[in-house]
Amino acid sequence: MSDTSFEFKADANDSSPLYMQIARKLSDDVLNGRYQVDQALPSERTLSELLNVSRVTARKAIDQLVDQGLVVRRRGSGNYIAPRIEQPLSNLTSFSEQLQQRGHIPGSRWLKRAVVTPTPEEQLSLGLSPYSKVARLERLRLADDVVMAYEVSVLPQTVLNDPNAVGNSLYQYLESINKAPARALQHIRAMNASAELAKQLGVPEGQAVLYITRIAYLESGEAMELTHSYCHSDHYDFVAEMRRAT
Repeated sequence: MSDTSFEFKADANDSSPLYMQIARKLSDDVLNGRYQVDQALPSERTLSELLNVSRVTARKAIDQLVDQGLVVRRRGSGNYIAPRIEQPLSNLTSFSEQLQQRGHIPGSRWLKRAVVTPTPEEQLSLGLSPYSKVARLERLRLADDVVMAYEVSVLPQTVLNDPNAVGNSLYQYLESINKAPARALQHIRAMNASAELAKQLGVPEGQAVLYITRIAYLESGEAMELTHSYCHSDHYDFVAEMRRAT
């Protein structure tokens, strides 16, 4: 974004603080696609000069966008439009594949990798006995070093014997051992972030996030993966093609 491209006029009938009006205008422009991923915002100093407002007001406006996950701060560089993922609901693809297709660098920040006893919910979802073992993978999913989602994946130990063998992409590793999923059922709903989840995602407590549950199956029909993903809602667009029944 060039320093002179941002146009804003305060609404005299709007009683909200000026920084929130500026933040809403910037947010609308970002969500409407006027600005591209990785495009730089004007600096706080430049924004304050353009709009004839204090630097404190400009900083608070940008803070709002950072809190929403629309903008990411890069130390020593500036403020940039955060990555977004457009995910077709008809395709079974991994997080890493989605990002690579869009020119981003996928990454994982591992929080836990272990072989454990499954919970009753996991036993039911994966068709396991109480005496089975599962590999549990807990991680933050990153795009260009920006946290996009908190994810917990559970797989029968018969499918994934060594969770520490998984790199950035679980599905890529499963393909290498001939145990990639053939299909999956996915449920998506909105929820408000708890204090613990908000801390993981770097968002305010209570902010809306997307909660995605996926159960994946092998070609044989055996359930082989249960994943719970908690996603920055501002980073994801889900796309479905629909046809009218005839």
